[in-house]
Amino acid sequence: MAATSKPTIFIIGGTGAQGIPVIKGLVQDGAYDVRVLTRDANSRRAKHLLTLGPNVELVPGTFTSEVDLRAGFKGCWGAFINIDGFATGEAMETFWTYRCYELAIECGIKFYVHGNLDYGYKLGGYDPQFRCGHYDGKGRVGEWILAQNASNKGKPGVEMRAALFTTGPYIEMALAPFTPMAPTVEVDEASGEKVVTWRVPLGGNGGVPHVSLDDCAHYVRWLFDNPERADGMDLAVAVDHIHYSDVAKAFEKVTGQRARHIDVDIETYFSSGHWGMMASLPTGYTVDTGSPALMTLKDNFTGFWRLWQASGSNQGVVKRDYALLDKIHPNRIRSVEEFFRRETEKARRDGRGSLWDAVANPRPILKIHEDGSLRSAQKGRI
Repeated sequence: MAATSKPTIFIIGGTGAQGIPVIKGLVQDGAYDVRVLTRDANSRRAKHLLTLGPNVELVPGTFTSEVDLRAGFKGCWGAFINIDGFATGEAMETFWTYRCYELAIECGIKFYVHGNLDYGYKLGGYDPQFRCGHYDGKGRVGEWILAQNASNKGKPGVEMRAALFTTGPYIEMALAPFTPMAPTVEVDEASGEKVVTWRVPLGGNGGVPHVSLDDCAHYVRWLFDNPERADGMDLAVAVDHIHYSDVAKAFEKVTGQRARHIDVDIETYFSSGHWGMMASLPTGYTVDTGSPALMTLKDNFTGFWRLWQASGSNQGVVKRDYALLDKIHPNRIRSVEEFFRRETEKARRDGRGSLWDAVANPRPILKIHEDGSLRSAQKGRI
């Protein structure tokens, strides 16, 4: 990339939880222009993107339209593609991710970043207990993209290079409503005190490779700033492999308020509360309910939790190279305690009071929850 150039990056998933910080990291110093595909340019999140700088352009359309995709890719140097599998379901996400990659080559994109997740089913030796559709859907196509990228080198007319940006559950989800690890404020029966409680099926030795959304801005910017080095790379990121007993300890230390993790089994997790009501719904709120590829949310998130039960201490199924991450992002967040301290400062700046107040009056972090798509589907199908 010439030092004087100002490339444009086409983005799918820009209004999502990950997309917003990624765009901020690309445009805040004016180094890149971004073109963001959105189904609703009048949504709160789309309007927020326009406040990040004059180099943000919104284009109406959907990633399930080749006409819209070609229009989005046209004239751009790079692309960051993070398709919402909770809109389409695994089968349709797989197809449209293939087509996005192919159309990007057709339209002359030079550097392509695929928003990826771990292919847990394969990493776990194709053991069905690790089958998680919204992870496997991205991960298997991610492997295909890297294989295509390698085989395309030297082919006439194919100049595009590619990398994967592999994330995991956002650590912000541990403070937000409706997520798989959403906290509740309960009353301790013995003391009568309020206590922040995480009831999640992690087992004694599990670990979630949580990702900080703020760190995503740095990592994706690094990929686009270093296309030659990043070519063919799977940049798999995380804060740390975190157990929820450590989440509770860190919350108590930072806030002075009581917190606890109560380990539950999978069946108990899906027997009551939000996930009890959601268990039988399809993974993908627009998916054909008669599709043989359909997974229920219970089936999908059973595999999700089995992955983390088998990944504790960075020694199991899903691993990260933390030494590499330290080199790429020396100021990255390295612990849940550090994350909570930063979130405390954010809560105060935003006028939400303390971190305790933010948990007691939580706000959605995922776009699907802000839009109410899952709750709408729940009302229509239960």
